[in-house]
Amino acid sequence: MTYTDQVGNNVTTYNGTPERIISLVPSQTELLADVGLEQHVVGITKFCIYPPSWRETKTIVGGTKNFHFETIHSLKPDLIIGNKEENYQEGIVTLQETHPVWLSDIVTLEDARQMILAIGTLTGRLPAATTIVDRINTAFAALRPLPPKRVVYLIWRDPWMAAGPGTFIDTMLTGLGLINAVQQSRYPTLTPAELAALAPDYILLSSEPYPFRQKHVEELRQLCPTTRCILVDGEMFSWYGSRLIQAPAYFNSLTLT
Repeated sequence: MTYTDQVGNNVTTYNGTPERIISLVPSQTELLADVGLEQHVVGITKFCIYPPSWRETKTIVGGTKNFHFETIHSLKPDLIIGNKEENYQEGIVTLQETHPVWLSDIVTLEDARQMILAIGTLTGRLPAATTIVDRINTAFAALRPLPPKRVVYLIWRDPWMAAGPGTFIDTMLTGLGLINAVQQSRYPTLTPAELAALAPDYILLSSEPYPFRQKHVEELRQLCPTTRCILVDGEMFSWYGSRLIQAPAYFNSLTLT
């Protein structure tokens, strides 16, 4: 069967439904588990932490931006699932030379829904994928908007790096009714002076990819004394698979006044 992925590539799978799948993205690995593919996923990255048991039962094929090609080839995958942004293009191109590689490209919530259904289709798990999308829709229908506060969502330190427009994180922020104070590019770096000059109402410090902690809250309070700084669960803002079922309840628990 031939499928078109979210970046427009035609991906041909052979011998029917894929039986040896490698996932190169943590949020999509969790999705594969939730649609019932435990017996068919043979490889994951070192950053794929859900489900936890897979860390012991699946082969680790490197990181999201550093593939172990010999390990991948030895697993003889009949489908590799990755993402345009989270994986590195050079590595993906190399894998495409010898394996079917299906790539997602997620900016909007609708992109995420379509990705889930597409993966359900190409893995023979469409009913389970449809159920997940239905649950996501139900969860987001109960989402309560937050006050329209200006926010900066930080993903990295040294240098400071934020999520800007054209990112899935920005979609989540604006969907909550928040105003993203960062507008210059998708993931700009900010000097301390630039960050202070933005003077947002809130700085949201993500738990990933940089593991922000309370000490960083204190650091930013010194830099931006009029801004409230809070730690947030990065998985809820940036994971675009089945984790979206849990996101609205988490967002509803946030207090930004």
